[in-house]
Amino acid sequence: MKIFNYRFIIFALSIVFGIFFSIPSLMQTDTGKKISLGLDLQGGLHMLLGVNTHEAVTAKIKSIASSIKYFADDEEILIDALSINEDSVTFTVLDVDEMPKMDEMLNTSITGLEVNKNDQDYILTLTAEDIEKTKDFAVSQVVETIRNRLDQFGLSEPSVTRQGDTDIVVQLPGIKTAEDEKAARELISKPANLELMAVDEERADQVYTMTASQAAQYGNIILEDTNDASTKYLVKEIPILNGSQIIDAQVAFDQANQPIINFTLNSSGARIFGDFTAKSVGKRLAVVLDGKVYSAPNIRERIGGGSGQISGGFTVAEAGNVAIALRSGALPASVKLLEKRSVGPSLGADSIKASMIALISGFVLVFIFMIIYYKRAGIIANIALVTNIFIIIAVMAMFGATLTLPGMAGIVLTVGMAVDANVIISERIRELLREGMSIPKAIEDGYSNAMRAILDANITTLLVAVILYAYGTGPIKGFAVTISIGILASMLTAILGTHGIYEALLPKIMQSKDKKKWFGVK
Repeated sequence: MKIFNYRFIIFALSIVFGIFFSIPSLMQTDTGKKISLGLDLQGGLHMLLGVNTHEAVTAKIKSIASSIKYFADDEEILIDALSINEDSVTFTVLDVDEMPKMDEMLNTSITGLEVNKNDQDYILTLTAEDIEKTKDFAVSQVVETIRNRLDQFGLSEPSVTRQGDTDIVVQLPGIKTAEDEKAARELISKPANLELMAVDEERADQVYTMTASQAAQYGNIILEDTNDASTKYLVKEIPILNGSQIIDAQVAFDQANQPIINFTLNSSGARIFGDFTAKSVGKRLAVVLDGKVYSAPNIRERIGGGSGQISGGFTVAEAGNVAIALRSGALPASVKLLEKRSVGPSLGADSIKASMIALISGFVLVFIFMIIYYKRAGIIANIALVTNIFIIIAVMAMFGATLTLPGMAGIVLTVGMAVDANVIISERIRELLREGMSIPKAIEDGYSNAMRAILDANITTLLVAVILYAYGTGPIKGFAVTISIGILASMLTAILGTHGIYEALLPKIMQSKDKKKWFGVK
């Protein structure tokens, strides 16, 4: 037998790999990939949010109305009484000859619509299937939007996952102060729904005597100024543009050194913006953010280039958060805080301490038992066990995994499972040695006989871990990840690694022929 057999070489390389990639996490170095600690280990904020999916349907109805208005203006189609009801859009095409053109646009440009016509009157509603798709997409979009906002905000390893049909779980490790918690909550819950809306100049002076229902009769809504609730604006209900057409938003400062937000529109938004301002010189355009008017400047000339600005007495921090929210996209529906839990850093430290005590004590007891019972075979099994832990840490660090309390439980369980494979192999070898078989033959047959039992146990456990990862939530996923890595690592170290060590040491074993010293066999 050659000392440097292929099994031994692979095992040696796995030891080097495990130690090298574990050092940044174990030593907490400034460089290298490290395992991140989860919410339950380093403290932070846990929130359960509910998404108002009905608002997403209303927003889509409003978007359809905006598209119809722009198409009619662009193609010079005369329409009347364009209005939005709770779940439908109604309007009238005044020229019968223009109806085919409108029909073609509705059939080709807008999907998921039920179009009902009564002479020249149109009633547009979403199909039941499209409503469900819109609601489902809204929740998925909220998840992505919140995740993007938190990434840009600079929070470390945020976890944003969907739970059920309309709920979202947000976990923010490292949130330790009330100020950080407040800033994170405001950033998450801020709709950041930007709309550019035309002021109804014809009836603007009636805004203080008009009720909301009276304004609706003219297709208008009444909005308040963001800085002064007593100042009101009468604007057209159907917006000219919305935040979905924004591609960038940055904080800047005006001539008075006050924070403002400069935004840039995409090509479609820039064209619509330019066409509208060209036709509305002398009129006002309201810049509306989350239902509040931030400014309503007069349009002096056509505004090209697809850019604009929002000013409204922001602080620098507020302007920064709004810019982040605009860049990452508006929430398609509002979110409501259903549950909030704060985990203090001291509780996380206690969890780490308790977990480490469990891991070290379990490891030491197993380590001592293997040496006492299996002698040098136990030392070989312990080498595989240590390597197994290094490999788990290294793989998790490489993939940037987050270690949670259930994940640490998975590591503790892996210690037992890893040594279990070595126990099965050692017992098979001992049985064959007691029957009088030679040491080389006993080692080879011992591994062959133990292989089926080890594979059956590990593969079934691995399948359960995959199912837990597929259907579980954050902490359960953490447990599934660590135990899956541990199972694969234990199969490498126990089946391949220890076999390679026996092959490398076989000349010494044959020279001593002391079965008790090597395998604990009397």
